[in-house]
Amino acid sequence: MKYTRLTQEQLNELHPEFINFLATQSITSDEWEKIKEKQPEVAEEELDIFSDLIWEGVLAKVLYLENIMPNEMHLFSCGEKDMKLIAIRIHNPAIDVTTKEGFDWFKKNFSTDAVEIMTATKKYDEEKGVEKFKLIQKGAQITQGDLFQWFDKIIEK
Repeated sequence: MKYTRLTQEQLNELHPEFINFLATQSITSDEWEKIKEKQPEVAEEELDIFSDLIWEGVLAKVLYLENIMPNEMHLFSCGEKDMKLIAIRIHNPAIDVTTKEGFDWFKKNFSTDAVEIMTATKKYDEEKGVEKFKLIQKGAQITQGDLFQWFDKIIEK
């Protein structure tokens, strides 16, 4: 398995897609019930394959990821060949940017010495999807990239 199996809740949400997945393998509903009952290891493999296919589809569309912690932000732009990072560190431990008050403070003070902004670009070491998935496992969220784009424009100036 390349990624991780979808949760039961996710599988329930994707039930129509799973039915189509089984149909592409010529597995009917009755056959699926028999497989689950008599060959649970085969059923597990099918769930793993389906989960990987779903993850591949989702990760292929991911253009931006954000990992926002109380005193740090890691903003990623996922390009075709490389990934760009804008890393932001707040040097005041009393500020928590995950709160409205902390983020308001940050918006007013991001260009002061209390905030450090670094950038980096790296080529993918592995498959793009795997690298994106690892960031998600570490707490990154898929976003539309508004924060990354905003900072990218500021940094360019």
